[in-house]
Amino acid sequence: MFKKYILPLLSIFLFSACAKKTESAAPAITFKSISPSSLQIGKDNFTITFSYADSDGDLGENAADVKNMFVTDKRNGVVYQFRIPQLSPTGATISIQGDLNIDMPNVGITDGETSESVTFDVYVKDRAGNQSNTITSTAATVTAP
Repeated sequence: MFKKYILPLLSIFLFSACAKKTESAAPAITFKSISPSSLQIGKDNFTITFSYADSDGDLGENAADVKNMFVTDKRNGVVYQFRIPQLSPTGATISIQGDLNIDMPNVGITDGETSESVTFDVYVKDRAGNQSNTITSTAATVTAP
């Protein structure tokens, strides 16, 4: 009696061991630029540009209150939160890639000097909650008027 169950159990075990495992598809980002390289407070904003690649296309969100792009000012740890609009149709599982720009508002001087160097860390999250790698911008300079 035991022998007649061995083959079906062995088959189930082997099938489940060979089944394709679905990995979470976290987006990947790459720093491209920050511009301008120097700005005067009150005259301009920094623009951070980075490339993204998301193998399942679920980067971006239509709900206005959901934040999915995070920028940390490395001088003081302040985290700015932004929303990337949905980049592919809901339910589509397509690979997407491109460039995104972040306009950094109101970057000032934090140490009381007349100029200061600043760098930013950036990461994104997709609709499944997968977090990308973190990138760091090159240094830029903020100067007092």
